[in-house]
Amino acid sequence: MLEDIQNVYGIILDKLSSWLTTGLEMLPNFVVAVIVLVLFYFLSRFLAGILERTLSRFFANEAVNRLIASLANILIITIGFFIALDILNLDKTVTSLLAGIGILGLALGFAFQDAASNFLSGIYMAIKSPINVGDIIKYTDYYGTVKKIGLRATVITLLQGQDVVVPNRLIFENPYLHYTINRERRIDLEVGISYGDDLEKAEKVTLEAIKKIEYLLKNKPVDLYYQEFGDSSINFVIRYWVKFAKETDYLRALSDGIKNIKKAYDVHGITITFPIRTLDFGIKGGKTFSDMLKESKDQR
Repeated sequence: MLEDIQNVYGIILDKLSSWLTTGLEMLPNFVVAVIVLVLFYFLSRFLAGILERTLSRFFANEAVNRLIASLANILIITIGFFIALDILNLDKTVTSLLAGIGILGLALGFAFQDAASNFLSGIYMAIKSPINVGDIIKYTDYYGTVKKIGLRATVITLLQGQDVVVPNRLIFENPYLHYTINRERRIDLEVGISYGDDLEKAEKVTLEAIKKIEYLLKNKPVDLYYQEFGDSSINFVIRYWVKFAKETDYLRALSDGIKNIKKAYDVHGITITFPIRTLDFGIKGGKTFSDMLKESKDQR
């Protein structure tokens, strides 16, 4: 029994002695590895700060700028970590870690495919897409101002004040209308006038009324086209262009156009028609409507 205990004690001492010898031999490499890690840590923070400040000059999305800077920070620290492992002669560990990271990345890619797609789409939209915060766009039935372009989704504030959260992948992959990209917009104002009015006179008066709007785009034409013979009017559309940065620019131009046309038509005696419905009371049961009214009075 005593001999077995002595054997175990000897094995433990040999192992500890071996570890101590190896540790002493690796101590200089360990110190160098720690120094490398510390240097790469401060280097990563310094370069990430420079990168974030540089990106902020070109791209307005702060979240994406911080993300790219953070990814650069992590990448530099990872490089320093692998260099430290190599200094410690842990080549097999480095190989195993690289293989594990590759397998983990592949698994996460399949598991979070939609999230990764939204993430990458958000980065692309922040860097290359013409959509910016403050732009007016229409995606499917949602029309409003871009409030935020995040890493996962884009927030659109509707004209009534509600926020709609749309995954970046959907905006990136599908068509959308961008209203403010050209900073101008055409107003198509439809009007109906009486069949008894002079069409040439009405056209001249309408064009003059619209051209009195001071903020029209001078390099764009004002057009008027008659479109159809309606049920109670001859209908036309007048088209004119204004600068467009927000929805009120469009509403103001539409309102001023309506007011100018109404004022001009009142002066020149042009009639803006409204729907007319004729009620035919005719004969019912062999009696006219006037006879039925007379009988009703007699019964009283």
